[in-house]
Amino acid sequence: MFRRVLIIDDALADRTNLERIVSEAGHTALLADSGAQGIERAKRDKPDLILMDVNMPDMDGFAATRKLKADEATRNIPVVFVTSKNQRAEMAWGQMLGARGYVTKPYSREQILAELNA
Repeated sequence: MFRRVLIIDDALADRTNLERIVSEAGHTALLADSGAQGIERAKRDKPDLILMDVNMPDMDGFAATRKLKADEATRNIPVVFVTSKNQRAEMAWGQMLGARGYVTKPYSREQILAELNA
């Protein structure tokens, strides 16, 4: 079970909603609003799981995941994409990058909880 969950999303509404779901489930939510900030937060705070958007302006979630998986300090942190990108090719690419899961927006509370409990 995951205790510390890093939420990386540039949209405040999505960060807030995911934070609420994660917190109500008894986990600690850590927040980042960009791919670069998320990487720094992951290195510093060593979360048990990362929920990450793909569409972000400075560094998309795919690029951030490549960097996380290439770094010894963060490569074993599971990543679950939570994104509006719902094409099969994008899902396959996320899996190839090493993501443990892929949830498409709009998501349900139950979908997020399923990833937290997987």
